[in-house]
This record gives sequence, C-alpha cells and structure tokens, in this order.
Amino acid sequence: MAKYERKVRELLSAIGGRENISAVSHCMTRMRFVLADEKKADVKTIEKIKCVKGTFTQAGQFQVIIGNDVSTFFNEFTAFAGVEGVSKDEAKQAAKSNQTWLQKLMSNLGEIFAPIIPALICGGLVLGFRNVIDRPKPWWKFPSSGPEWTVSCGSSARRYSGCCRWASSGPSPRRWAPRRSWALSWG
Repeated sequence: MAKYERKVRELLSAIGGRENISAVSHCMTRMRFVLADEKKADVKTIEKIKCVKGTFTQAGQFQVIIGNDVSTFFNEFTAFAGVEGVSKDEAKQAAKSNQTWLQKLMSNLGEIFAPIIPALICGGLVLGFRNVIDRPKPWWKFPSSGPEWTVSCGSSARRYSGCCRWASSGPSPRRWAPRRSWALSWG
C-alpha cells in the first residue's frame, strides 16, 4: 500500500480527473499542473486534503503546495492517474496556452531581460568604484586659480571658477550677479 494513496485519489478527483490534466511536473515543494479547464479544479476541496499546504495559479500553471515529500507524492500520483510527468520546461511551454496575451508578453520580456540583470549590476558597481577612485580633491585643496567645475544642486547646475565669488544663475539678465548664498569663498 502506497503512502499517499487516498490523498492522491482525492487530489485527482478534485483537480477534475485525468482528462483535465494536460501536463504535470513538480519542483522542490509543489506539484505543477497544466489544466485543460482550470474551472473544473475545486480549490476548496484540494486545500482540505491533509498533505496540501496551499494552491495558487501562476503563469498558466495550477500549483499545489505539498512540501518536501513532493517527489514521493508525484511518483504515486503519476502512477495512479496514468499520466506521464514532464519536465518543468515542457510544462512551461504547455502552460503558455492558458495565458492571456498580456501574460505572454510579460513572460517573453522577462525571459529577455532576466539574463542581463547581473551584467547591469556589475556595470553599476564598476562605475561606482571608478567614481570613488577618481573622486576630485576636496574643495579646500583646489588651487585659487583652478579650472572651472560644476556643482549640481537640485534641478539646476551652478558653475564656479577656482577663486570666483560669482555663480551663473541661468538665462536671467543678471547672469553673473553675486549670489551670496551660493558663492564659494576660498583663496
């Protein structure tokens, strides 16, 4: 006698029978079903089964959370139901028929951009390290007649010269007017 025989029988009847299963696979803790008609699955009955910890639908797959003993449960289920288990990738392909056009679009975009996320992270880290290494000297170490440099403050950038007490204020008529609140006084 199998360990999960009664529970397997209950799950098969609650899921809508063998003819409602297009594909079945499992991962570490869940059984993944691709159902012909998801409305035939009785979620409340499935969640009342003792070994089932929960259910949800994602990416066209109806997933039943079993726990760490899912491989034993899966083997007994496929043997009792007479269905052949498929790989996770084959189940994904079969589940695309249950997705809406928006879900298919988001799935395709995710498959395109997911592999480049580590490269983007590494690029950002390299730029950050480069900025820390090539950081300019502190303002008190600039020579009194140094090159012009820009300080960004809020939505506008102010331009300063090494010993200048004047700041550009943008396209106003008083372009080089003294701005005591922004002027740097060193040297």
